[in-house]
Amino acid sequence: MPERKPRKDAARNRETIFAAADALFAGCEDPNDVTMADIAAAAGVGKGTLFRAFGDRAGLLRTLYASRLEPIEQAVEAGPPPLGPATPPQQRVLAVLDATLCFKLDNRRLTLALEDSGSTSPYQAEHYQRWHRLLRTMLEQIPGSTGGDFTAHVLLAAVRADLVEYLAGQEGLPRERIRAQLADFTTGVLNSGSSG
Repeated sequence: MPERKPRKDAARNRETIFAAADALFAGCEDPNDVTMADIAAAAGVGKGTLFRAFGDRAGLLRTLYASRLEPIEQAVEAGPPPLGPATPPQQRVLAVLDATLCFKLDNRRLTLALEDSGSTSPYQAEHYQRWHRLLRTMLEQIPGSTGGDFTAHVLLAAVRADLVEYLAGQEGLPRERIRAQLADFTTGVLNSGSSG
């Protein structure tokens, strides 16, 4: 049996919902203040439509996050350098972390809401585990590397949404300065791991 395509109005609703959620998260002070009712009202759909489509607020956040992150994931999986698999591992680690940071800077409140949601450990979240596996694999490919598991956790900590929000929002650091500091930090971590 062929796979059913979503109805055109369902796909249109989905994009309208995503655009409304993006706008609400971008304009809020605290991402926890954005409710399903707020998103439904801004999108012009019933609250039941959101719950049927996404299950709950966390489901909507995960789906929206995945949708916005998809171009980066595709570039990492099969794209050209500097993100793609043909890039030397040390350069690729730098590029992937920079792309992750830029994504979080561009989607600050959304990523903050996602990383704050739920009561389980952030290290067990699917999106975190995916990035950890990818970084660990790249780190293990660097000649002379002493292992990648702990180092991958440390590098991912440098792009946590709460830190990005603090640096960009509270401290008011310019984007390029945060990117440069992340590159310097990552280079230092990678050089210390391969020299020992």
